[in-house]
Amino acid sequence: MTGTKDDRRLQCCTHAGGGRTGGTAALARRTLMRMVGLLAMVLIAVIAGGSLSAAVHAATLPFDEGRTASATAHVDVDRARLNEAARAMTQLAQATPDASTPAAPATPATTTAPAATPTTTAPPATPTTPTTSPSTPPPPAASPPPKAPPAPDLSTPSGRLRAAIDLLKANNYGKTIKAIGLIATSGVDHAPVILKAMSRRRVYLNRKTGEIAYRDGKAHFAFMTGEPVSGRPKGARSVRVNNRVRNIIKRALGTLQLRAKDPAARLRAATSVFQTRDKALRSDLETLIAEESDPTIKARLSQARAAIILKHGGSTSAKLGAIETLRARADRPALVAINPALNDGEERVSQAAKAAIAAIEQRLTYIAYAQNVWYGLSLGSVLLLAAIGLAITFGVMGVINMAHGEMVMIGAYTTFVVQEGFRAYAPDLFDYSLLVALPTAFAMAGLVGIAIERGIIQFLYGRPLETLLATWGVSLILQQAVRTIFGPTNREVGNPSFMSGGFEFMGLAITYNRLWIIVFALVVFVSLLLLLRLTTLGLRMRAVTQNRRMAASTGIRTGYIDALTFGLGSGIAGIAGVALSQIDNVSPNLGQNYIVDSFLVVVFGGVGNLWGTLVSALTLGITNKVLEPMAGAVLAKIFILVLLILFIQKRPRGLFALKGRAVET
Repeated sequence: MTGTKDDRRLQCCTHAGGGRTGGTAALARRTLMRMVGLLAMVLIAVIAGGSLSAAVHAATLPFDEGRTASATAHVDVDRARLNEAARAMTQLAQATPDASTPAAPATPATTTAPAATPTTTAPPATPTTPTTSPSTPPPPAASPPPKAPPAPDLSTPSGRLRAAIDLLKANNYGKTIKAIGLIATSGVDHAPVILKAMSRRRVYLNRKTGEIAYRDGKAHFAFMTGEPVSGRPKGARSVRVNNRVRNIIKRALGTLQLRAKDPAARLRAATSVFQTRDKALRSDLETLIAEESDPTIKARLSQARAAIILKHGGSTSAKLGAIETLRARADRPALVAINPALNDGEERVSQAAKAAIAAIEQRLTYIAYAQNVWYGLSLGSVLLLAAIGLAITFGVMGVINMAHGEMVMIGAYTTFVVQEGFRAYAPDLFDYSLLVALPTAFAMAGLVGIAIERGIIQFLYGRPLETLLATWGVSLILQQAVRTIFGPTNREVGNPSFMSGGFEFMGLAITYNRLWIIVFALVVFVSLLLLLRLTTLGLRMRAVTQNRRMAASTGIRTGYIDALTFGLGSGIAGIAGVALSQIDNVSPNLGQNYIVDSFLVVVFGGVGNLWGTLVSALTLGITNKVLEPMAGAVLAKIFILVLLILFIQKRPRGLFALKGRAVET
């Protein structure tokens, strides 16, 4: 076969289409329409100021892709002709200069028109600067990029809190730790509460909106101001923490307390650091020591720094200085803090530690003796309160009252009833309950004592054995009555606020309740002494004590004086019960624990002599507490009893014997 490939395809299409004339007309129409579309696209590209060759390429691209869309043989013929037309239009565009770029020399057209390869396309021309037509509106100006929000001012508390919120939004543990530092150094009053809430995962943050709140108890509060809010923000989740973050929070809280405005809070924080010896706080302590103005807090901070140095290491000079600092403190916690330095590699450090420990142990021995003396004074004041009423009744009436301990018990249970009334009807006035309990207990125990004297003891004067047995039976009856009314278990009696807690004085631990009992015992002693010396009742009581018959011969009603004396002694025992309720268990057996010691005090001091009672109570109390650490509680009691028996053999009337004809005879 002769002719080109396109002619052969055209002949095949003519035979298949049923005639050459009809196929040629249809082909001409399609070609004409495509040429019109091509010219329109070229004109649009020229108006827009673009490259003519790029427009022609864009216009011819659909023809290249049309090969895959049509399966007929007409497409190949159309493509060859259109490619030839495209080359002609390209030459025309090169001959026409563009408004913004110089005209390029025209490329001579080739005489042959090879078929276009579908995969080969003309490279796009370099875009040129578009020209603005008078009829085309200018393009809109580009809007400037949005400005970033200003960085928080870290010099203000609110700025630090806002910066912390920005860090918490990242939901990253490292940035959370940085946020903790900003919160701790913000200076706001509710910063400790925020950190505590964060350690418990009670800080809630919406990371999209930045809304944040924290929970303290059951209430929610604003992160920035600390004011109450209705609840957690919508869509907020708790800020994540792990053990590392919790440790950072713990250290931050310790630093916050060390910088607190309240001196008592700073002192507690310094004591806590001394106990924990956290290495991370060493640098903070050096800064705080330089800034602290209170000498007590400054000394405690220095001791905490010294303990950290000895535990975690430091230079030799730093260790020696730390040992001297702790040696000046000279208590048992200081002894524990110095112990690690005994095994130090430096010989000077270990020798200094040994010398400091020896000095501290010697001082602690002296403090232990002084502490035992203080405990003895406390016990002596209790024995004085329990025995002073017995000294009056035994001295004036010569009656061995075995029910005296139950008068103490009645006073203690009266205190319990009064406090229950305050708890039920006036809880805000609970601190005043003892002021009401004192006269009430005195009246109750005194009335019971007068009833016992008028009902039983007045018929047994001069018969000491029967009196002893009768009062012992009364004590059993009173104990069982209390068990029936209040039950056999211990009852709770609270301490008022002014009797709670304690303080340290020269290494001695002083508790407020025992200090108040010592003061109260001395007040009762002085009041009773003034009553006996300055009142008519006291004068008659002393007269009956010294010579009952002579007092009766002068017109004194000895029976009336006996009843009042027994009631006075029982009332003082009731007051002793009020004091004992603050340091001992309130139970039906309370009085039995003190009755024997009370008789020992009265006999040792001298029957009916108040000064003898005071001296003997304090002497027995201190001796007992000094012997207890060496021999134990039981052997100490036995030793004191043996000494007391030997003393009575030598002085039957006690330390201070009463003088008078009846007494001497």
